Amino acid sequence: MSEFLRLKKSNCKNCYKCIRHCPVKSIRFSGNQAHIVGNECILCGQCFVICPQNAKEIADETEKVKVMIQSGDPVIASVAPSFIANYDGVGIEELRAGLKKLGFADAEETAIGATIVKREYERLLETEHREILISSCCHSVNLLIQKYFPNCLQYLADVVSPMQAHCADIKKRIPEAKTVFIGPCVAKKDEADYYSGITDAVLTYEELTEWFKREGIELQKKVDSNDNSLARFFPTTGGILKTMSKNMRSDYTYLAIDGVENCISALRDIEEGGLRGCFIEMSACIGSCVGGPVMEKYHRSPVRDYKAVSDYAGNEDFETPQPEPSNLRKNMEFIDRKLPQPSESEIREALNRMGKTKPEDELNCGSCGYDTCREKAIAIIQGKAEVSMCLPYLKEKAESFSGNIINNTPNGILVLNEDFEVQQINRAALKLMNIPRESDVMGEQVIRILDPKPFMEVKRTGRSIRNKRVYLAEYDRYVEQTVLQDKEYKLLICILRDVTDEEQQRQKKDEISHQTVEIADKVVEKQMRIVQDIASLLGETAAETKIALSKLKESISDE
Repeated sequence: MSEFLRLKKSNCKNCYKCIRHCPVKSIRFSGNQAHIVGNECILCGQCFVICPQNAKEIADETEKVKVMIQSGDPVIASVAPSFIANYDGVGIEELRAGLKKLGFADAEETAIGATIVKREYERLLETEHREILISSCCHSVNLLIQKYFPNCLQYLADVVSPMQAHCADIKKRIPEAKTVFIGPCVAKKDEADYYSGITDAVLTYEELTEWFKREGIELQKKVDSNDNSLARFFPTTGGILKTMSKNMRSDYTYLAIDGVENCISALRDIEEGGLRGCFIEMSACIGSCVGGPVMEKYHRSPVRDYKAVSDYAGNEDFETPQPEPSNLRKNMEFIDRKLPQPSESEIREALNRMGKTKPEDELNCGSCGYDTCREKAIAIIQGKAEVSMCLPYLKEKAESFSGNIINNTPNGILVLNEDFEVQQINRAALKLMNIPRESDVMGEQVIRILDPKPFMEVKRTGRSIRNKRVYLAEYDRYVEQTVLQDKEYKLLICILRDVTDEEQQRQKKDEISHQTVEIADKVVEKQMRIVQDIASLLGETAAETKIALSKLKESISDE
């Protein structure tokens, strides 16, 4: 299944947007890449629609169709009724002409098959008296029930889809024909592949449009009319109900539900026994097929699209023979997802790895894409998620790491905003300035604790001050002050290295040197008096002694 919806690995930026929007969480993250889990996916295409990097791509079957055309067999296109919304103002006749230019033998509306299907729904309601009947036109809804709500399989109409009904009708009329469905749906590719022999290939509107462009074919805006085309309403929410007989059973409730989340809610109600006596039209896409994943990504205008379908639809059914009910049966069985169900102790261990050691730690913020921390823990055990996908966990881990570095460095650190207000201060700075608590200065102007001039100068000039020795008189401390500016985050960072002991040692050494110089002066003075007394005896020796003593004094002074 996953081969129809693939991931371009180079484009995945690990934003987790796809898992947040995936209604069944069928995406696995490994090695900083998202991977679609095929046996869980219902091919609703939401990950394709919302991916900001266009990392999800739909398997293109254009080349497969070209080979079919080249084989010489007649290739007939079955065009979904939502085409009128995708190709503005282009009717089936103009679209048929364009498809024939590509090599198709003919093109017909899938709405013909929709007429066959809705008649079978009417027969089931009238003759089989089913307690609940869920439409089976949407393959994504069928997969949802087959994989996630097996208890509701008994209520799913065992009827082929309009695509299958129409393609089977084409092959009955033209036995050698190959059929190609064209529409806005990803899931139809899987449906055609799984129920082989009915629909030979599936193209999305995007694939067809690109093919037209490569061949230089431009469709003219030309809308034809056909009053026998009521089933063209099928691609809209409630469209199936619109086409059904007005004389349906009055003891039934008729519902139209669109969007996977709404379908899931309804299916849960059914499982719990909350719904009875209902015919439910279910569509995975909001707005039904006119809100399909390919249309939604490139051609989204719900009101305009509905109006286009409504204006194009007729008032009567297509004139087409009705096959025997046995020829419209489709068997849909439970699909086992084969996921390991973790034990409570395993879930608790995974929660602990995420830093969720107690219930109040489970924020259930949804940033990872899962609704609850517990769901995320189960996904970790199942190999679908990584611990690092938890944003609060990463934030706390990063803050703890940086906090440990800042609070354990011997240097004082202050961080100010551009208004010179204290945003952060570490323990060393608090101790250096005799501040009892961090809260005493947080958010306060720096002038309360330090001279603001260096900070103002750095902000004004943009030039850092590095290792400037400053005496903090109010704290009786000497520091080497470094002030830096973080222009990206508009912060001023101050680093204070306490050099009080070094300064005191230097002053003590200076004092000793000064005392030594004074002693040397006294020695020189005394020696000079002696020299004067015996000058006549020493002669030149006195002068040499004076020079030697003077040099000794200079040497001591230099130290």
